[in-house]
Amino acid sequence: MDKEIKAANVGAELAKALFAPESIALIGASGDVNKHTSLPQRYLRKHGYTGKIFPVNPTHREIFGETSYPSADLIPHRVDHAFIMLPAKLVPEAVSQCAANGVRCATILSAGFAETGDAGRLRQQDIFERAQSTGMRILGPNCLGVINTNQSVAISANEALETPKLLTGHISLLSQSGSLLGSLLSRGQSRGLSFAKMVSVGNEADLGIGELGDLLVDDPDTHAILLFLETIRDPQAFSAMARRAYAANKPIIAFLLGRSAIGNQLAASHTGAIAGNNAAIEAFLRENGVIRVDMLETLIEMAPLVIGRKPAARGRVTVMGTTGGGGALLVDNLGLRGIAVTGPSPAVMESLAVDNIHISDSPLIDLTLAGTNPRVFGGVMDAVMASPDNDAVITVVGSSSQFRPDRAVLPIIERAKATAKPVAVFLTPHAEESSRLLTDASIAVFRTPEACADAMRAYFNWQAPVHGVPPALAASKALTAIAQRAGIANETTILLDEFGIAQARSVEIMIDVSQADLDRLLAGLQFPVAVKIVSPDIAHKTEAGGVLLNVADLDALRAGLRQMRDTVKQRRPDARLQGFVIQEMRRGLAEVLVGYRVDPRIGPTITVGVGGVLAEIYRDVVVALAPISVDGARAMIEQVRGLAPLRGYRNLPEGDLPALAKAVSAWSRLAQLAGSRITEAELNPLIVGRKDQGVIAVDALIVRG
Repeated sequence: MDKEIKAANVGAELAKALFAPESIALIGASGDVNKHTSLPQRYLRKHGYTGKIFPVNPTHREIFGETSYPSADLIPHRVDHAFIMLPAKLVPEAVSQCAANGVRCATILSAGFAETGDAGRLRQQDIFERAQSTGMRILGPNCLGVINTNQSVAISANEALETPKLLTGHISLLSQSGSLLGSLLSRGQSRGLSFAKMVSVGNEADLGIGELGDLLVDDPDTHAILLFLETIRDPQAFSAMARRAYAANKPIIAFLLGRSAIGNQLAASHTGAIAGNNAAIEAFLRENGVIRVDMLETLIEMAPLVIGRKPAARGRVTVMGTTGGGGALLVDNLGLRGIAVTGPSPAVMESLAVDNIHISDSPLIDLTLAGTNPRVFGGVMDAVMASPDNDAVITVVGSSSQFRPDRAVLPIIERAKATAKPVAVFLTPHAEESSRLLTDASIAVFRTPEACADAMRAYFNWQAPVHGVPPALAASKALTAIAQRAGIANETTILLDEFGIAQARSVEIMIDVSQADLDRLLAGLQFPVAVKIVSPDIAHKTEAGGVLLNVADLDALRAGLRQMRDTVKQRRPDARLQGFVIQEMRRGLAEVLVGYRVDPRIGPTITVGVGGVLAEIYRDVVVALAPISVDGARAMIEQVRGLAPLRGYRNLPEGDLPALAKAVSAWSRLAQLAGSRITEAELNPLIVGRKDQGVIAVDALIVRG
């Protein structure tokens, strides 16, 4: 308990120095209004900061009326927060001076550190060690600072602070992009959305998203946390913070930059190519209770929809509005994102008819001009809000919202206050007054149908943090042997046996096998068979000509082996050819890819998707953190669209989904195989039989780091 109290006190002291310092040193401050280094001092006073400011510049005695000092260690007062704006080569000495003078934390605007390469990383480590020697904390480097609207603190050179006034609010932002800090500030303020605290985290040499987020979880002014992310630098700290935020009922909404496929060509397996890049981060965010949005506009506008809420059990939406075209735009976008739109039930229609309000059972409740009055609009909204057939209501208001908010907007505000059901609003015109009225009432209002639909998708995809993993693997002799050896031909067979995953019967033969040995080894093998090349240098056998399917008999096999050897040598003359695997062809209802991959940022992941040679084309996969339970694996399988036939879609025969889930869970437990150095491992295809007929692994790949 004493340790927890001490940690809380340390956190409170850091939060005060970082967000509400009583004194600030501006190191490298300038009196030239045309230089960026003059901005922080001007912005602090402009936005109402009343604490002490100490400009530091050896060539000035005063700057903008404040006494200037030659260096930080010569300031004759206690300094809570230093803002360093010097060239990178001068930053280490400034950090030492701050540390020597007892500065609690320093924000470093300067670039030229880890983001520039190895030399920059060494400079960054140097400043961290200098600060660490006295317990001073570092924000940055390469960051644009801190804004705290509630305490009138704006320690930043971001020119968005030219705005005449900073609105105070209850949403805080952590951004790995400094320039986006200003963009989000200006976009938010233009909508009447205000921030409590905004932090540019820069390179996270010391203070990172995890620790800063922890401070916001404890901040009474912060009701929701927004994240603009490029990567995850400290998964453990981030996970702990996100779970604390969820438990404290402070939702985290994240926009993840860089979800393109660039760089995936470096992956050795299909899994790496499909689930590489940021798919692992998306899974990490989801399983830690973070809401992920696809659009920047959604990040700005969504928070009121989820503040004070937990994830929804279902995902059905009713859409009502005064404009058919605007409503159709929204319904279309919801459909594109897989959200079920439900029309009014007969009970709702009958209850409204009693009040002489008549609507159809269309998925879109279009009230047209008749709905632009409080009686009709309010009556319909009352009925759909009370209906058990939906889990959220979206209202679409047309031109009346621009000049007559009393007709439809005020009825929304009155009813949203009296219900626990989520309400979102899409305004089709540019209606500033209505937007501000809705925002002030803590109702999520969207300017585009795309952002509104993205917010609903993100809300319904939101889940509680995942807890619990399967028990640790038993250290069997076979698995221990695999962990100690690399490159053995039968290691996949040993792994599959240990995991209880059935394999198609196969025979391995040497590359120069004699005819007599071939006949002996193939005795009892059932045709047709598949043939695959064995080479430690060939991960994708098909592209190298190293796969033959449906080989009908022994004569065709002999010819096929000769042809394959020649083709592979021609296409991959550099590859070492060890032999062939000859395997009985097995058929089932579907081919599934089950992939394991250690992401360099997040750690072990498991991927499930449509398998076979077209896996990378369809890219129909779901990624989760590994290891995963059988129930978790079953939930993943349910999300893969291409596996719908296995679920009995349109009366098709059901596949053995329990067996598939067990195999997925088992394969994910490679994450618990200590010392294996396995970085990628893939079953593709895993053949799924009919109900109660199990699954069979046909091909497997293991890649070691």
